[in-house]
Amino acid sequence: MPSFNVQRYGARGDGRTDSTKPFLTAWSLACRSRARAMVYIPRGTYLVTNLVFWGPCKNHITFKIDGTLVAPANYWSIGNSGYWILFAKVNRISVSGGTIDARGAGYWSCRKKGSHCPQGARSISFSWCNNVLLSGLTSLNSQNMHVTVHHSSNVRIQNIRIRAPSGSPNTDGIHVQSSSGVTISGGTIATGDDCIALSQGSRNIWIERVNCGPGHGISIGSLGDYVNEEGVQNVTVTSSVFTKTQNGVRIKTWARPSRGFVRNVVFRNLIMRNVDNPVIIDQNYCPNGRGCPRQSSGVKISGVTFANIKGTSTTPIAMKLDCSRSNHCTGIRLQDIRLTYMRRSSASYCRNVHGRRSGVVIPRNCL
Repeated sequence: MPSFNVQRYGARGDGRTDSTKPFLTAWSLACRSRARAMVYIPRGTYLVTNLVFWGPCKNHITFKIDGTLVAPANYWSIGNSGYWILFAKVNRISVSGGTIDARGAGYWSCRKKGSHCPQGARSISFSWCNNVLLSGLTSLNSQNMHVTVHHSSNVRIQNIRIRAPSGSPNTDGIHVQSSSGVTISGGTIATGDDCIALSQGSRNIWIERVNCGPGHGISIGSLGDYVNEEGVQNVTVTSSVFTKTQNGVRIKTWARPSRGFVRNVVFRNLIMRNVDNPVIIDQNYCPNGRGCPRQSSGVKISGVTFANIKGTSTTPIAMKLDCSRSNHCTGIRLQDIRLTYMRRSSASYCRNVHGRRSGVVIPRNCL
C-alpha cells in the first residue's frame, strides 16, 4: 500500500509550524492513487487550521494518526468555517488512532460572555461519505460538536474517546443527521452537551457499550425544527452506562407543527448512576425556559421500548413521558425498569402516552 507521510511534504511535529498545506498535499496524492493508499501522521504535535479532504478518491484511503493534531490558539482561525477537519464526498475511508485537540476553551469563554463570536467549528466531520470507519480516536475540547456524521451511510465509530468540560456549550460528542447504517460501539464520552445526538433523518442506528458522562445523555432530537422534516427510525441503544448526566435516554421535540416522526426505537440494558432524568420523552422541549414555541408538537412518536434499565436518579421523577396533546405517543413499552431516588422508589409522570408494561417497573407505572 503506498503511504504518504505528511512529514515528507513539509509537516513538522513541533506544535508551532502550520502544517495545513502538507496535510492537504498528502491527501491529494493518496486520493489520486489507483491502489489503496495511506495518509500517515507520525508521532509529534501538528498545528493545522481548516482541513477539507475532498473525494471521491480512486480507492480506499487509510488515514492513520500516530500523533496529535492541534488547532491554533486563536479560535477565530477555525471558528468561522464551521468545520475544523472535514471529509467530504469520500467513499471507503478509515481514520484511526491519534488525538485531535481543538483547544476550545477560549471560544467557550467568548460564548459565555455573549460577545461577538464566530459560529464555532466541529472538530471532525463526515459529510456525504459512505463506508466509513473511525476508530481509536481521542477528541479533546471541541469548539462545537466533536464528531458529526451528516448525509452519510454505512459508518462505524469504534472505541472513541471524547472529552470536554461539563460546562462547555454545545459540545455534543457525536451528532448524526440525515444518515443511515451508523454503528457506534465502545468508547467514553464526557462533554458539555449530548454524548450522542440523533437528529432528523437518522435511520438504522446501533449504539452499544458507550460510557456517557458528564453530559446530557443520549438523545433523539431535538426534532420539529421544520414542518417538512425527515423522521428518525430503527434505533437501538444498548449495554451502556450513564454517570452523573443531565439525562439518560431522551427523545426531545419542539412544541410546533411538523411532519416528523420517531418510530421503532429500543433503549435496553442500561445502567444509570446518579442521573437527573434517566428516562424522558419531552415533546415540550424548552432548554432555557424562555422563547420557545408553545404550540403542540406535530412529531409522531410510536413503537418505543424501554427495557432492563436500572440505577439511581438524582430527582424524584425518574421517568417522565410528556407527549404531544395533538399526537399522543403510542406503542410505548416499559419492561423491567428499576430506578431509585435516595434509596427509595422514584416517581413517574405520564401525559398523552399509550402503551403497556411488563415485568417489574419502578417507578410505579403511570401508563
